[in-house]
Amino acid sequence: MKTKKIISLLCTIILAGGVLAACQKTQSTQGAKSTENLNSLERVQKAGVLTMGLNDTYPPMEFRDESQKLVGFDIDLGQEIGKKLGVQVEVKTNDWKGIILSLKSKKFDMILSCMTITDARKQEISFSEPYIVGGQRIVVKKGNTSIKTAEDLKGKTIGVQLGTTGEMAANKIEGIKDLKKYDGVTEAFNDLTVGRIDAVIADGQVGGFYLKKKGDELVILDAKLSQEPVGIGFRKEDTHLRDAVQKALDELKADGTMSKLSEKWFGFDIYKN
Repeated sequence: MKTKKIISLLCTIILAGGVLAACQKTQSTQGAKSTENLNSLERVQKAGVLTMGLNDTYPPMEFRDESQKLVGFDIDLGQEIGKKLGVQVEVKTNDWKGIILSLKSKKFDMILSCMTITDARKQEISFSEPYIVGGQRIVVKKGNTSIKTAEDLKGKTIGVQLGTTGEMAANKIEGIKDLKKYDGVTEAFNDLTVGRIDAVIADGQVGGFYLKKKGDELVILDAKLSQEPVGIGFRKEDTHLRDAVQKALDELKADGTMSKLSEKWFGFDIYKN
């Protein structure tokens, strides 16, 4: 009799254990499935972190200060977007040439790195509406009267940052003697200052930043080589996150936050009508 009771009890325990394991497996599967079904915005909100990729060699948009801290217009803008979405913001640096591939490989959630919206880039990723409309400008040493327009770059040595629209603009100018391509725009401006190159082609706001630092040495020419909309890049499938970030940008423009950031980093309000 005791033996039958023991066997019965063991069977009950084994059966209960099997049911419990099955329940746990089902719950685990359902949990994994529900995470997979989250859209891009929900995933960011669930994680509590929005990751932004950038190249940290493009002052005043994104660069390292004397203490090696990441600073710049895009850094501050990213933090403000995070506040609007109710999440923390994590910055991940990347070389410029591979930044789109890194986004598509899910190294980060978005590119916030002064990226010009071009037809070629729109083939690979999607963008927010432009948060800056800039353009490529020519910067020369003060006292250089031989360069006043793009035509005057013929026979000259010009510096650009590799893989940027500054490089694209330079490639359209005929007769440049030597086009020097730098990993970071800072190196190009340093070479310009010491006379290794004749001019730098870069975004107008970048040229303006160096003018503030070295106004006694450099001059930015008036003519724009191009008109360039700058946007935030997203994976094409991440429409929910893109739309939420766009809403945040609209609010930051409306409440004056972006004007304050512009004055802080560019010295004037680029959003003023």
